[in-house]
Amino acid sequence: MSHAVMRRAVAAVSGAALAVLGLGIGGGVASAAPGSVTWDDGSERITRTISDVTPAAGDTITSTTAFDRTGGVVEYIQQVKDIHPPCLTYVEGSAKVDGSPRGLDSQGADFAKVAGSWALYPHISPNLRTFEFSYKVGADCARGVPLMTTVHYAGTLGSGTYDGKGPTVSVSETATTTTLTVPATANVGAAVELKATVAPAAAAGTVQFKDGAANIGGPVVVNAGVATLSHSFDAAGAKSITAVYSGGAGFTGSTSAAATVTVSVPDEATTTTLTVPATANVGAAVELKATVAPAAAGGTVQFKDGAANIGGPVAVAGGVATLSHSFDAAGAKSITAVYSGGAGFTGSTSAAATVTVSVPDEATTTTLTVPATANVGAAVELKATVAPAAAAGTVQFKDGAANIGGPVAVNAGVATLSHAFDAAGAKSITAVYSGGAGFTGSTSPAATVTVSVADVATSTQLTVPATAFVGAPAELKATVSPAPAGGTVQFKNGDLALGAPVNVVDGKAVLSHTFAAAGSHAISAVFSGAPGFLGSTSAVQSVSVPVPAVVTSIVLTAPATADRGVVVEFSAVVSPTPNGGTVQFKDGATPIGGPVNVVDGKAKLSHTFDSPGAHSISVTYSGFAGFSGAGSQASTVTVAGAGGDGSFGSSQFGS
Repeated sequence: MSHAVMRRAVAAVSGAALAVLGLGIGGGVASAAPGSVTWDDGSERITRTISDVTPAAGDTITSTTAFDRTGGVVEYIQQVKDIHPPCLTYVEGSAKVDGSPRGLDSQGADFAKVAGSWALYPHISPNLRTFEFSYKVGADCARGVPLMTTVHYAGTLGSGTYDGKGPTVSVSETATTTTLTVPATANVGAAVELKATVAPAAAAGTVQFKDGAANIGGPVVVNAGVATLSHSFDAAGAKSITAVYSGGAGFTGSTSAAATVTVSVPDEATTTTLTVPATANVGAAVELKATVAPAAAGGTVQFKDGAANIGGPVAVAGGVATLSHSFDAAGAKSITAVYSGGAGFTGSTSAAATVTVSVPDEATTTTLTVPATANVGAAVELKATVAPAAAAGTVQFKDGAANIGGPVAVNAGVATLSHAFDAAGAKSITAVYSGGAGFTGSTSPAATVTVSVADVATSTQLTVPATAFVGAPAELKATVSPAPAGGTVQFKNGDLALGAPVNVVDGKAVLSHTFAAAGSHAISAVFSGAPGFLGSTSAVQSVSVPVPAVVTSIVLTAPATADRGVVVEFSAVVSPTPNGGTVQFKDGATPIGGPVNVVDGKAKLSHTFDSPGAHSISVTYSGFAGFSGAGSQASTVTVAGAGGDGSFGSSQFGS
């Protein structure tokens, strides 16, 4: 079967349909304007109807296509493809066939399609089939421009592709409103703002402000729904102002309601200058003076202290108004002069000027406290006492005419400064009080501080023996650093002085001292100091003085000869007989075995020599409580080469 476009003669669009289309292409309308178009294709009459051919953005419109079989044989419609502008969006679930919902077979940016099998008979029912599709009009649709719709279909007798059939849809422009905001009054030559607000705010375009029929300046671009113009009227009178919005893409133009601006010739501006003293005393009259320019201005001036009037209005004469006034309370007074204005002249207010009003100052006295002496580089306190104590302000300490540091704040009547003098000599110190609110300044009498170079710090080191013996002289030595020129050292045992102070010579003092009692003695050395040198004390050193011991002697008995490998016996006798201790036998410097306990003053050792030759044998007593140690004279044992196997080694025992 050939394509429907080739086998069917398409009838011309009816005149009635054209009339409706003409309405759709025109400007926007207030209510829905449906449009239809009908054409014949062989025995098929096709009628398309759009529910509103002049919709607004956001509206929903419905496309209905009716197929009417006017003759021939039955045809089965298998597909209907509704073609729409891409700015229309298909409404899901809106497709209907003969009034019954029908799901889409497919859809695209510019079409929606249903598929099935619908019989269409000539002359008998069903000889008419309708297909509906609904769309939402997008904001991106061109406004006032015909947008084409059409339909394609396929059936058992062929297919029909109908380009440009319609009806067309012309999206109407959005209506706007323009609101004008202007001041109620204005002065000739003074700029005022004319403001137009266009709704919706998305509307682009320009606004032409008008004074009656005359344009005010040129068109002003609308930005975010607002257009403003700064304008100065050049003549007095009542001005009828309007704002005419030009319209823009998708938006109609609109004109605001007229607003009246009453324009007047302004009074001449004036300036008021205030002259007042910077300070005043309570109860003392001062002059307040206001100068008004231009001088020809009449009227009055009201002087004010903050918001309170000072007296009554004062007439302006020759551009000047003066007032004599006495303040009744202390404090900072903010004074202004308010000119009332006069015929042809505006009022004006001066800048505020501060008058500091004080109670007459009270006399003060300043007393200085300083040390009589000081050392170079050592901080001392300089103290000034100001009376009465309520006086605030600062004190400047002085060394002669030179300032010592900066001013020091007075707190509760006192100012103190820590100061280190950098040179020796007699310093003449004064304290100068600056004065403060309600108080006069004052200066203390001079006080002398005698500044000297500070003594040098010293250290004393003590040298003593670790042990000493009762009745035996021991040397105690003190070394002072740096070596002073003079001074003495007092040696001490605890708190007890050991002899008289010893003169320091070349930084040293030496004392020979004999301890009279046993025990541990805590010795220290105290340097007295000397001209230019500070005193110092050594660390405590301990001297241990033991109880006197009994002097002992030891006698060694050894054979004159021996054989290698044969056991010999050594014996030692300690006198007087101690109560304990040990002896150590030696072959030269080498111990023979270990120490042997002394029992009843005796000790023995069995020993086997393992080498021939002359061996120098000796013995040493360790000492014991109350007994001194002792050493014997050496005895020589000559060892021959022959002998046993030395199985005894060295055996020790006492007797």
